[in-house]
Parts: sequence; C-alpha cells; structure tokens
Amino acid sequence: MLVPLKFVPLFKYRIWGGEKLKSVLNKDYDSDAIGESWEISDVPNDETIVANGQFKGYTLKQLIQEFKGEFLGESVYKQFGEAFPLLIKFIDAKTPLSIQVHPNNEYAKTHHNSFGKNEMWYIMQADQDANIIVGFEKEIDKTQFKQHLEDKTVLDVMHHENVAKGDAFYIPTGRIHAIGAGVMLAEIQQTSDVTYRVYDYDRVDKTTGKTRDLHTDQAIEVLDFNVENSYKTLYNKEVNTSNTLIHSPYFKTNFLPVKGELTKDYTNTDSFVIYMCVSGALSITHAEKEYVLQTGETMLFPASINQVVLKSNNAEILEVYF
Repeated sequence: MLVPLKFVPLFKYRIWGGEKLKSVLNKDYDSDAIGESWEISDVPNDETIVANGQFKGYTLKQLIQEFKGEFLGESVYKQFGEAFPLLIKFIDAKTPLSIQVHPNNEYAKTHHNSFGKNEMWYIMQADQDANIIVGFEKEIDKTQFKQHLEDKTVLDVMHHENVAKGDAFYIPTGRIHAIGAGVMLAEIQQTSDVTYRVYDYDRVDKTTGKTRDLHTDQAIEVLDFNVENSYKTLYNKEVNTSNTLIHSPYFKTNFLPVKGELTKDYTNTDSFVIYMCVSGALSITHAEKEYVLQTGETMLFPASINQVVLKSNNAEILEVYF
C-alpha cells in the first residue's frame, strides 16, 4: 500500500544563495550560498529519493515505474507516462537572481527535449523593501529591448514590485522575471531546468572565476512583451478551505490554512497531491498512522490515497496537484 511520502531534498549552490533555507526552514546542509532546496524532483540526474517508510531510498522515477497510475493518477500517467510533471522547490535569494525568461513547451521540446517552464511563486518571507521583477513596466519592442541590453539599462524597463509574506505570482513562459534580494519563496513549476538569462549584473561566480553565460538570442525569441495591469495573484484565505490560488493547465495550487481538525477527501482527484508547509506545523493521519509536517517541509500523497485527516493549531499549506 502506498503511503504519504517525504523526499530527501537536493541542495543547490547558487551565486545568489543565502542562509535562510538553513536558518529559517531548518534545512540540514554544510555548504555556503545554497539558493535552492529541490523538494521533489524528477529532473534527470537530480531525482529526489524517499526519506521515510517502506519505500525509503526509492527514487521518484522508481515509484512511478512500479505503481504507474496508482501513484500519479491514471489521467496523469496517461498524459506523462513515467515523467513526473512538476518540480517543487524552496528558494532563498540573498542577492538578486539574473533577469531571465523561460520557453514554452513547444520551444523547449524542439531545442532542449524538455518541458517548458511555467511556474508560480508564493512569498514565504521578505526583508524590508525586498522586491521582485515580473514583466515589463511599459510597452517596448524587440529592437528597443536589444538597445536596453546593450546600454545595460534593461532594469529601467522592468516592473519592480515590493513583496511581503503571502504574496503570490504566476510566471507563465515568456514573461521576464527575477527574484530580488532578501526574498524566500516556495516555487512550483513544470519539470524543467531551462532558463534563458538576459542580464546578470556582470557578476563573477566565485566557483568558476567567470561571469555566467547569457542567452539573449533565445530569450528574445520567446519573450512576451505584453504589459499587464497587475502581475500579483489575489486569493481568499478562508480557514479549513482549499482556496484557489493558481490554477493553470500545468498545475493547480490552493492555499489551505488549517486550524483545528480537517478531513480532506481526494477520492475525485485523479492525481497525486503535494503539501508544502509554508507556515506553522500540522499532523497528518492516514490509515491510522500519523505524520508531522513542519514549516519548510513537503509531503507527497500518491493518487491512491483518498482521505487524510489534518490537525493543527495554526498552519498554512500549499496544496498542489495536477
């Protein structure tokens, strides 16, 4: 019988990484400048393994190969086969990420044999005046954009938005973006590691002694130059309710605040379900066994699990499924 699963995170050095994944989320690692904790990953050569129970040591891929639709959900298995469609992360930006953009499914398939990279951010913590870059501030075209790149004034045409805990943003493919300094967030995305950098502050990576590669030609091919009125996602925060946060063709995420006891029934959800605990702690009971989920921890429920009971004094989780 499949049970709720935790995976061993993969910790990723990043030129912009900080210490919050350790100091705030209690992640266990010794390296410096860890920018990302890959919680659940099926990226080739970066597959997470099960941390607990009878399947301890199994990779995500081995579970899918053995249990197929029972693990993924029959409709998910039919669509993706043995490829897990999502990559789940926590990110800590001590300094800004590069200005970047991701390609869509068609472009990524043709050029990288990969999924595209639609993603979302849920801000877990932000220093005072911390901001993100998402989209353009005003209408420009490719020629003007190239000129801004040459002049190193590209930041002037980006939309900067100050952020606070609980803010959420959907980043579709083609939308230019960057996480700013002092922001820690949960990221849910398609399984893809394809990023096109367009500007990286001319900084040198201490591990290589070189600046990082830019991918401006590919970026310009996939960029969406449309300007939106607002880039932030508004949502309800009703307690003990799965409040719609971001529902896209690539994943569905709800905001679920838990207070007291709550029974969740997934009988009609033909998909695995992932919980990311973004605040507080909760206990989860399934088949008379209790599991604990703390802030900064992630748990996957295979599709065959139909019912769980949640208990908490005050927890907030992101509920993710396909």
